[in-house]
Amino acid sequence: MKKWMLSYDLGSVLVFVIAGRSNHGAEETATGILHTAGPFLIALGIGWVVTKAWQDPSSLRVGAGVLATTVIVGMLLRRFVFDDGTEFTFVLVATAFLALFLFGWRVGAGLAGRRHRVDA
Repeated sequence: MKKWMLSYDLGSVLVFVIAGRSNHGAEETATGILHTAGPFLIALGIGWVVTKAWQDPSSLRVGAGVLATTVIVGMLLRRFVFDDGTEFTFVLVATAFLALFLFGWRVGAGLAGRRHRVDA
């Protein structure tokens, strides 16, 4: 497994959280960021395990599974374990951002690989 792929997914979740907290004027403390990121980082880990992402991390199928798990399980954990809100607009924004960053790089990798095969 290329470690940067997991690092990119983890970084994407952290960027999502930091941007969201900043946009809402939340204090940028390590504790606050970890509390907000916690459900999504846990869900991302579950997504990587369920999809066995380490075997083919750039696969679109893996990306779809990681995205779905991160959003759905992350929202469930946020609501029922972390006791935080899951307003409809938050779910939409989270889904859009995470789709762009968790799935988008995989689409780009697939297109780059396809172009490389055509050029060969």
